[in-house]
Amino acid sequence: MQARTAATSGDDFDQLARDAVYRAMFTRRDVRSHFVADDLDDGVLARLLTAAHHAPSVGYMQPWNFIVIRDAARRRQVRDLFLAAREQELPAIEAERQALYRKLKLEGICESALNLCITCDRQRSKNSPLGRWHNPEMDLYSTVCAVQNFWLAARAEGVGVGWVSIIETEALKRLLSIPEHVTPIAYLCVGRVSEFAPRPDLEAHGWGKRLPLPELVMSETFCGAGEAPLKSAIAALENGRSRDQSAVVEAADQAALGESQREPPKEPSALSRSSLNFDEASASRRSQSGFGTWPSMVSK
Repeated sequence: MQARTAATSGDDFDQLARDAVYRAMFTRRDVRSHFVADDLDDGVLARLLTAAHHAPSVGYMQPWNFIVIRDAARRRQVRDLFLAAREQELPAIEAERQALYRKLKLEGICESALNLCITCDRQRSKNSPLGRWHNPEMDLYSTVCAVQNFWLAARAEGVGVGWVSIIETEALKRLLSIPEHVTPIAYLCVGRVSEFAPRPDLEAHGWGKRLPLPELVMSETFCGAGEAPLKSAIAALENGRSRDQSAVVEAADQAALGESQREPPKEPSALSRSSLNFDEASASRRSQSGFGTWPSMVSK
């Protein structure tokens, strides 16, 4: 096997750094029901917004803005928009799934420390066609990259994020005084959380499951057959994930049971404010599940 050539400029990631990046990706959750009452420090929010602002953008257009929403009354109005949109969406859900849909917790608008609306200014790069001449939607896609940067940085900081997409766009624009040429891309609930669930909520509630990646990989053309060695390598990772999944969930359940039998802590926060952003119970779960190996990280 050919050895990987190490970077000579000092810019290479060591193993711990690589593990941290993958850990943020694999343990990121769309948080809806685990927000706690703690405020979010402006220093932390500044770091998250800085990460979002360093997202890639086509033509270096940087089309994003960030509307911070703290006012409780305004957030209640946004939640009313969500509730109205949810009722409008319900008839489109398959009849046999409507009962489950009604039970799902799909937002934390009022429970989270704050809300954040990330927008795309469609006129910011109007005089520069670089990257947009043939694909005018690239400003929208670039803004989504900012959302992802924010989300992953939040996970690294122990901050939960939930994306609320069940909102009528024009109603939200009116409420937040968003100009006509600006498009809301993501309405996010942001705040400290009691935990990051072992697996996505919609998967845990039986709404869906992650698709097998080998079935999504194609060769040369759409639906082109091939790439067997690559698919085998992916399958090996997924098989490891499947073996570890039960152990990860069982370890989390055991840790939760143990915590419920302890005396309440003096500071009832399930997340450390240290750089690790995990408490002793979380560290125990990582240890029991073999955390740090690729399959264990993927299983989360």
